[in-house]
Amino acid sequence: MSTLPQWVIAIVGSVFSGFGDPVVVEYNGYAEGDYVYVAPAATGRIVTIQAEEGTTVQAGQTLFQSDDTHQTAALRSARAQVAVAQANLENLETGSRAAEIDVIVASLDQAKSDQQLARSTLERSRQLLVSGSISQARVDADTAALQSADAKVAQLQAQLLVAELPARSSQRIAAEATLEAAQALYDDARSALEDRAVEAPVSGRIERVFYEEGEVAVAGAPVVSILPHDSLIALFFVPESDRASIALGAAFDVDCNGCPDDIVAHLTRIAATPQYTPPIIYSSEERARLVFRAEATIDNAGELLPGQPLTLRPQE
Repeated sequence: MSTLPQWVIAIVGSVFSGFGDPVVVEYNGYAEGDYVYVAPAATGRIVTIQAEEGTTVQAGQTLFQSDDTHQTAALRSARAQVAVAQANLENLETGSRAAEIDVIVASLDQAKSDQQLARSTLERSRQLLVSGSISQARVDADTAALQSADAKVAQLQAQLLVAELPARSSQRIAAEATLEAAQALYDDARSALEDRAVEAPVSGRIERVFYEEGEVAVAGAPVVSILPHDSLIALFFVPESDRASIALGAAFDVDCNGCPDDIVAHLTRIAATPQYTPPIIYSSEERARLVFRAEATIDNAGELLPGQPLTLRPQE
């Protein structure tokens, strides 16, 4: 075209508008936000809502609080079960308490005294039997009394030995398992209580609050939606004729009403199948109507809002 005289170009340009101007490739689309929807883990009545639409929140900031009366009671019960299981295990590991052992020791001392008395009585009865002062029946009775005293001492000595020993391994294993189960119930109750205060998982702007205080929020139903920082993407459509020339990572200059000049988008996804309206039969004449949906991340979005129309131009 540069070999043509300028006056020819001027005449042709006056007849055919745009003749000789460079072709500007641009694609139209819009901004879309990748929202984060925050929902309670369990159904409950909302008692307070700290989130306000249009305000900015930080990750970890409390958004709303559900009624926790039941969860608080469950946590107290679980804590008591842990205490009982811990005490039982400690009792099995250390044996009987000192006071219980003292009672057995005192009883043993008394039994030994009775044993000594019964032994002395039997010896005296045997001496009296030789002199004929008492009968054989009395000696037999004193012998039985000594045997009873010996048995009592042996019994108390065995009780003292058992009281000072820790529990058998099988008993300790059972007690340890009971304590572990109680601790698991406690952890579950504490987690359920903590879930009643729902925090922001990401930083961003509160877009919508779907419930009010006093309403019952169902588990999994969004209560608040958050638009995270730098989460806007550009959605646009690429004609079939340009599809093969655009690769992932390609950069585009972004233009919109009131936007800064330094907004740039980078292609992250482009559809493998085309879209077209209305349904048509593929032909060489109709292929130009086919478009491919594409997505691109937006840098330096500034005050760009979801839904705002965009024009994207490939960078050289």
